[in-house]
Amino acid sequence: MTSPEPPAVARRRVRLALRAAREARGFTQQHVADELDWSLSKVNRIEKGDVTVSKTDLLALLELFGVDDDDLIDELVRSSRSSRQRGWWDEPRYREHLTPPMLQLLQFETEATAIRIFQPTVVNGPFQTRAYAQAVLDFWKPELSPLVREARLETRLRRGEQLLGRTDPPDIFFIFDESVLHRPVGGVEVMAEQLRHLLVIMRRPNVHVRVVPFAKGALVAMLGPFLICDFGDEENAVLYRESLLLDEVVHAGEALMRHRGYFEHLWQESLGETASASLIAARADQMMPEPDRYTSG
Repeated sequence: MTSPEPPAVARRRVRLALRAAREARGFTQQHVADELDWSLSKVNRIEKGDVTVSKTDLLALLELFGVDDDDLIDELVRSSRSSRQRGWWDEPRYREHLTPPMLQLLQFETEATAIRIFQPTVVNGPFQTRAYAQAVLDFWKPELSPLVREARLETRLRRGEQLLGRTDPPDIFFIFDESVLHRPVGGVEVMAEQLRHLLVIMRRPNVHVRVVPFAKGALVAMLGPFLICDFGDEENAVLYRESLLLDEVVHAGEALMRHRGYFEHLWQESLGETASASLIAARADQMMPEPDRYTSG
């Protein structure tokens, strides 16, 4: 027996299948609502993945759409059940202090086949050391309570373990601006440790990191951080983006495709992986030469 899918992944599978079945019959959402005596908002929330769908409602929809493939019906019923399961992210110490989009992202990352990350200002969350992550989160002391910051710190570290420790790890493509190397978050010792930690991660065959040099940074200045999770092909993906204390998950559409284009453009404008690693290593040594790091006390 296979393990249940993460809830957000299962919910996404169900909503995409239902939307495809509805469109195959040429039905509008309003038609579905009228036929089942539901509100239009209920149909819309199910198809957007904002809510889980009960087995009763799922079977009613599949019957209306004329879906009679028993294997497909059983698969969707299992996914519907999985969408209501709980994972470590549902523990109160995490759930109560994380945003709904971040809770979804944690689940999507467990199933993604490829993840593309763009971060113009800091090393991205899953690649952060504890000291670096603590320094980043301490910036938000005026807005976030100690409990929230602690929960987000532990989530960040656990997210890194989950992402890098998968038995079937995704291909990870990470781009950041050269300015990150000159921003000693937490001080030079913390930053040097962070850069060396990143270099260790970069040795993994599925991790690909590139630096956008200052000379190519025009687009960087106009973009906020974002992440794209792919699930087998480009049409099956989600976009996660954040700005200050706001974040969101975008499931499809123009915004996702536009950000995919941004990423591909930046990837081509960046230094190659070998050159990026050399630049990172050189900057770490400038901040704190390797021998001094171990003899400074």
